[in-house]
Amino acid sequence: MEKFRKIGIIDSIIKVIEEEHFEMPSEIQVKAIPSVVEGKDIIAGSATGSGKTLVFGAGIIKNCEKGKGMQALILVPTRELAEQVSRMLRKFAKYNPLNIIAIYGGVSINPQMDYLRNADVVVGTPGRILDHLSRNTLVLSRLKILVLDEADRMFDMGFIRDVEKIINNCPKNRQTLLFSATISREVSMIARKYMKSPIEISAENYVDPTKLAQAYYDVPDNLKFSLLVHLVKKEKAGLSMVFCNTQRSTDFVARNLKNNGVKALAMHGGYSQAKRNQIMKQFHSMTFQVLVCTDVAARGLDIKGVTYIYNYETPEESKQYVHRIGRTARAGKEGKAISLISSRDHDAFGRILRELRLDIVKEQMPEVEKVDFVRSEGRSPRDRFGRGPVRRRSSPGNENRRFDRRRRN
Repeated sequence: MEKFRKIGIIDSIIKVIEEEHFEMPSEIQVKAIPSVVEGKDIIAGSATGSGKTLVFGAGIIKNCEKGKGMQALILVPTRELAEQVSRMLRKFAKYNPLNIIAIYGGVSINPQMDYLRNADVVVGTPGRILDHLSRNTLVLSRLKILVLDEADRMFDMGFIRDVEKIINNCPKNRQTLLFSATISREVSMIARKYMKSPIEISAENYVDPTKLAQAYYDVPDNLKFSLLVHLVKKEKAGLSMVFCNTQRSTDFVARNLKNNGVKALAMHGGYSQAKRNQIMKQFHSMTFQVLVCTDVAARGLDIKGVTYIYNYETPEESKQYVHRIGRTARAGKEGKAISLISSRDHDAFGRILRELRLDIVKEQMPEVEKVDFVRSEGRSPRDRFGRGPVRRRSSPGNENRRFDRRRRN
């Protein structure tokens, strides 16, 4: 625990760290916490899961007092991240209690108005924070600390103007802490415009590249889902995440995995917040084996114990690919990212290979059984693809080799 004390963490948080059996501070914690607890502005390049909640939590818990009004605001891009961050802050503040609440859309605003009357720390999404500011149910006059968490993702999602409006409602004499996996043009602009001589801190990606294996299968269109079922059933250890590009695909994959004996859950932006919270609770409890989700639904989530990432559909942008594979190989654990490449994925996957120059190994297509699947709920058995399990073996001579050439170039 001495290493945590040396970087400026107060004893009440050290006690929680001992109870949680944290062994060593992460790189971003070592580099950033001393400046944060001293009240300095920082720009920290750090990914989800790197331990940054303790970075800004150390400053908030040390410098805020219970019952003195709202003193800290943490802006996050998604509802799930608001819940996750507020839950972690409450844990760290166990022996120095502060009233920490999460504010986001998709749920009734009226209970939030009551909670805000006694809030010391608020974690919220930009849209709902602006709603409360417009109603005068959120007062920022006593704000000491403003945190912009996952700033690049907030801006990617179109929140930059909302964030600026919120900043302009904050006192000028405040500490501003900005965390971002990438330092984009928008992030740099916000820093120049609204921060006071910020200290720039960077940490290595929390994903350990030596422990992350990446592979892809060049799969015929009519065997893509069957291959996913084969791979998921073959690997029993740990949790898996399957990424799709649309809500429709997410529902299709999750439903048919369940029909084929796989404990799977779907999560996307079309679900109510209550349902999304329930899904995450089930997945964290490891009641289910596979979470099928869209990129938006998974933004900012720090899910422990993910061993496999499956790209059922290839993302359109290379940075989305990086965010997806970053869900595994965390904190010294091993992980594997597998992409299933059918005809419609060729262009996007080739672009990712060219832009990122990643070491992605082509795997030999295994022998798989063609499985039944239902295209949509309520259809008759006649609409099922295939009449029953048929053993198929892919022919090496028919494999498309374009990706091998692209990777070499």
